[in-house]
Amino acid sequence: MLETSARLLRLLSLLQAHREWSGADLADRLGVTPRTVRRDVDRLRELGYPVNASPGTGGGYQLGAGAELPPLLLDDEEAVAVAVGLRAAAGQGVEGIGESSVRALAKLEQVLPDRLRRRVGALNAFTVPLLRPPGERVDPAVLTDIAHACRDAERLRFAYRDHGGSATRRSVEPHRLVCTERRWYLVAWDLDRADWRTFRVDRIEPTPPHGPRFPPREPPAEDLAAYVAKGVSGGAYSTEATVRLLVPLAEAAAAVGPLDGVLEADGDAACLLRTGAHGLDVMVIHVAMLGFDFEVVEPPELAGRVRDLRDRLSRTLDRTGS
Repeated sequence: MLETSARLLRLLSLLQAHREWSGADLADRLGVTPRTVRRDVDRLRELGYPVNASPGTGGGYQLGAGAELPPLLLDDEEAVAVAVGLRAAAGQGVEGIGESSVRALAKLEQVLPDRLRRRVGALNAFTVPLLRPPGERVDPAVLTDIAHACRDAERLRFAYRDHGGSATRRSVEPHRLVCTERRWYLVAWDLDRADWRTFRVDRIEPTPPHGPRFPPREPPAEDLAAYVAKGVSGGAYSTEATVRLLVPLAEAAAAVGPLDGVLEADGDAACLLRTGAHGLDVMVIHVAMLGFDFEVVEPPELAGRVRDLRDRLSRTLDRTGS
């Protein structure tokens, strides 16, 4: 009986890999006959696990979605990874995710063996998270609603607030969600503007019903993360600029985040930064705070603001006798 139970757990673990297994492959992995595999699959079904079977030479077994969540079978590394991920999720910008993560982590730690509980406990006790203050919180129901529309290729209608607070109604063909450390974005084809647009999810208020379905379009870029970074670090601001950072690209990339701007190599010892800000004075501070020597490429007015700041700082030093 103990051997049979252990084999059922091993079979369930294989099926949870979310791929279709042939009976012969499962029999080979478990060291039993295909007939035993069929009996074990029947036992799993009796226990409430929806195991789908497709007939024929190309058929096989696959764990389906059921009405109840089956217990997950995790190896040591997977269990530690899930525990650490749940702990980190508490600092993300999804409304209620912190509380849900703590509840899930508590349940997981109850069933962890002592050796893994100690590993997770050590990571939690001796790790201090340095997280940016969260921006606007995202409703998880809105997030999943959008994700389903992306998956099912259904048109999405919603009310949207732009950065100035103005409200508009949008009808889009959603493509992908892109998340950063602080925010979630939707990349979608805007039907009224006949162009690709990027929307902050915390400003979206869906107005169902959704649909109809649409044939997916060619995405606006192969690297959607870079596409969104370029849009939110420059195009979303009233002032855009390009500066040459006098350090190699790799060194600049360690300090410039995806929301700070887009970097491009410019020889071996320099790189270009394309970025945006709400005004030239803010731009000067933004670039100066990166900590690198730089040259202004465009607009030329930015160089004038740099000189103004230099003169102001010099006068301040003179008045303080430094």
